[in-house]
Amino acid sequence: MNGIGKTLALLFIVGLAILPMSAHAGKIKVAGIYTQPIQQKWDATLHKALTKSAAAGEIDYVWSEKISNTDYIRVLREYCESGADLIVGEAFGITRDVRKVAADYPKVAFLMGDSFGPHGSNLSVFDNYIHEPCYLMGMIAAKMSKTGKIGMVGGYPIGEVNRLFNAFMLGAKAVNPDVQFKVSFIGSWYDPPKAKEFAFAQVEAGVDVLYAERGGVVDAARKKGIIAFGNVNDMNLEENGKDVVVTSALWHMDAALGHAIEKVKAGTFTAEDYREWTMMAKGGSSLAPFHEFESRIPDEVKKLIAQQEQAIKSGALVIPINDEEPKSTF
Repeated sequence: MNGIGKTLALLFIVGLAILPMSAHAGKIKVAGIYTQPIQQKWDATLHKALTKSAAAGEIDYVWSEKISNTDYIRVLREYCESGADLIVGEAFGITRDVRKVAADYPKVAFLMGDSFGPHGSNLSVFDNYIHEPCYLMGMIAAKMSKTGKIGMVGGYPIGEVNRLFNAFMLGAKAVNPDVQFKVSFIGSWYDPPKAKEFAFAQVEAGVDVLYAERGGVVDAARKKGIIAFGNVNDMNLEENGKDVVVTSALWHMDAALGHAIEKVKAGTFTAEDYREWTMMAKGGSSLAPFHEFESRIPDEVKKLIAQQEQAIKSGALVIPINDEEPKSTF
């Protein structure tokens, strides 16, 4: 091959490497990889949204659950090799390794839960930015508390939990500057007995409202005859919260995943931060219905919450994202 031929061949190879993802006329293949059992509500939120897309005929969906971090990269590569067009999962704790896989498979789109930003041309990131409805819950909690003392029980003091607690506290202080908080972390994503024990201790310290970031707290509230506020899913309906859980900060991934699927089908998927797709303005988060508490919350409080919700959605009210670890104030 002469010099011109070699140059053309080299340009052809380089061109292949930088070609954009191909458009897809029909269904795309989507794989979900989850580190927890599919019943765990963080992963369940993703799974439910993808299952809905599959039922609507938009995607072919396969998934794996309970994949440990030590095995995650192997499973990730297997799905890449099997022809997945889009892979949805989580990169917490293994960000560097996941990014290496994304670089090795530039034609595969990755949408990963991650505390860091997007990477390269094909790795987009998301997290559950439900701090806005948490702010609204804090306002309601402070209005309904008789002691002015609120308890909060979470899994770990990491950004995705801290921002929810901080927003909740900010909302409570907006209507009662003197409100006080007990903050506890159980050091686990799923240990209802331990969460229940921590909640009991907070009630003994004088709180009469609980924020149940983890399972088990609602049971403690029921035992002690106080109210609670839920997290991610509607804990009134789904976690035995009738007559206990006033409302919950809901996380929806339908809009975010719909955006990603649309981009993959059009061949225009790029590395993005999907934060805005998990916030209230785009339908990524919301307040759950008040259920049987509808008649127990004063009308002026419901009117205030509705006004603040509209202000958030319009951009007139911006709830700050604070990932710093919150502390007890009494």
